[in-house]
Amino acid sequence: MARLPDEVAAEWQRVDEDNTRWLGDLLSTRGWPGRTLAGEDGAQAAWLLAQHADRAPALQRAFLDAVRVAVGQAEASPAHLAYLEDRMRVQAGQPQLYGTQFTVNSGTFGPCPIEDPQRLDERRTAAGLEPFAVYEARMRADS
Repeated sequence: MARLPDEVAAEWQRVDEDNTRWLGDLLSTRGWPGRTLAGEDGAQAAWLLAQHADRAPALQRAFLDAVRVAVGQAEASPAHLAYLEDRMRVQAGQPQLYGTQFTVNSGTFGPCPIEDPQRLDERRTAAGLEPFAVYEARMRADS
């Protein structure tokens, strides 16, 4: 994978930071922008911003908690919760639960460590995700 020019990487970082701050402000004033407040596209966009809030782990944790509540109220997708949960677990050095996060390790592309892999597809099904073998094949084809 080619490295981004420094000025492009810096701009992406600035945009991510601005988006994270904006979503944090929205969360504190209006709550999680779920389907009722933001529509399906807006809820998807909010989740993407939360996914990319890696430089603000405390705020990203607040987003995860808010998405968890929103899923219980049918305001957010269980799949979005699964992706955000996995991302945060991987960043914390913990095994992921849903197998959504991949990386390159020693030159080999593959999933980050997975907790209790024997029950992986059971967890994925509960979150509305496709079987892991299908997802993994698509990830490898796209890499």
